[in-house]
Amino acid sequence: MSRLVEPVSKLEQQRTLADWLVVLEGLNMAHIELGLARMTLLAERLNLLSLPSHVITVGGTNGKGTTCALLESMLRAGGVSVGVYSSPHLVDYRERVRINGDSPAAADFCAAFAAVEAARFDDEGRETALTYFEFTTLAALWLFRAAAPKVVLLEVGLGGRLDATNVVASDQAVVTTISLDHTDWLGDDRESVGFEKAGIFRRAKPAVCGDANPPASLLAHAASLDTPLFCTGRDYTWSLAEQQGQAGRATWSFHGLGLALDDLPTPALPVMNAATALAALALSPFALSEQAIRSGLMQANLTGRLQQISAQLWVDVAHNPESAEYLASQLSRIRKSGRLLGVVGMLKDKDIEHSLAPLADQLDGWYLASLGGPRGASAADLAQWQAGACFDSVAEALAAAEIDAEEQDVIVAFGSFFTVADILASKEW
Repeated sequence: MSRLVEPVSKLEQQRTLADWLVVLEGLNMAHIELGLARMTLLAERLNLLSLPSHVITVGGTNGKGTTCALLESMLRAGGVSVGVYSSPHLVDYRERVRINGDSPAAADFCAAFAAVEAARFDDEGRETALTYFEFTTLAALWLFRAAAPKVVLLEVGLGGRLDATNVVASDQAVVTTISLDHTDWLGDDRESVGFEKAGIFRRAKPAVCGDANPPASLLAHAASLDTPLFCTGRDYTWSLAEQQGQAGRATWSFHGLGLALDDLPTPALPVMNAATALAALALSPFALSEQAIRSGLMQANLTGRLQQISAQLWVDVAHNPESAEYLASQLSRIRKSGRLLGVVGMLKDKDIEHSLAPLADQLDGWYLASLGGPRGASAADLAQWQAGACFDSVAEALAAAEIDAEEQDVIVAFGSFFTVADILASKEW
């Protein structure tokens, strides 16, 4: 096999983060088999198969990032140090790793990349090739080992069973929801997807499932491992209050797993993910005060998740039917007295038809944007499922929507992480 990158040298020690990212983005793994063999070999060389932290692996179709952010916020409010690994990033690569709320310095990432690169070659100079995600996951684990926070939250990239994050000996697992996405890799029915998601379960280690209707395959895999599995609606419940709380705000309640909490503040992130995070917290060895839980819920946020960018513009990374349905359910909350205008750009390997359908009757005007790259769908692709004005880029679509929008109109941009990233990087908000 031809060498993907050259062995570590003085030149590599001088690489900037931008230099490293150019190298990593050029990795070509088209002919390398899926599996954890490469990750296991390199993680063993780097002493990363286990970490000096309590590790919680978070998988699922939707809500992984928000569940991690909610857990992170509550733990930090309780004085517990936390590391988070998530993907993809929106603007700055360093967003993928947070340690106590901050991303490591560029120099720290460079040191981690150099360590992983050195480990790719054995004593006889033989090379182990890695994908971009495998390489960057190992670097994140290296950073966590160095920082040694009390808790590390690992967001699964794809599936679970064969995901690079699954190489770590985790202490807890969380599966948020199970629906169809990445069907080429995970299967085209919920039972197949559920089995892949359940691959992060560990023998006799607690797990949470935030899906109200978990597939039989997930339940069976937990049983085969003697994994104590705690499911929403069965082992714990949550509900939105019918009336606003004493402070005049929406509240919710959580009951089960030793907790009975009412009049909880509604976070800026989905309450169903807050409930999943609370369930995971209840099963952890960290006993937080009720005040820490409440403070953490109020402070939790995550870039790109129904985020208000300006007085008139909101963005959301919703990119599949389940997340689009949630976005549709929230539009009444952000609507003013005028119209709702949608700017959308999607990837062509997503379920475009059923991702646009929940919003078809909600939006008063559509601005369809082409996304670049080999995976990007064109505006014409989107127009097959939803009528609207077509534009060559997200920037052009947004500019047209801003020109058309009147004072009481609201613009919602969604459809992909790439769509939101283009907007966040385009201006000084």
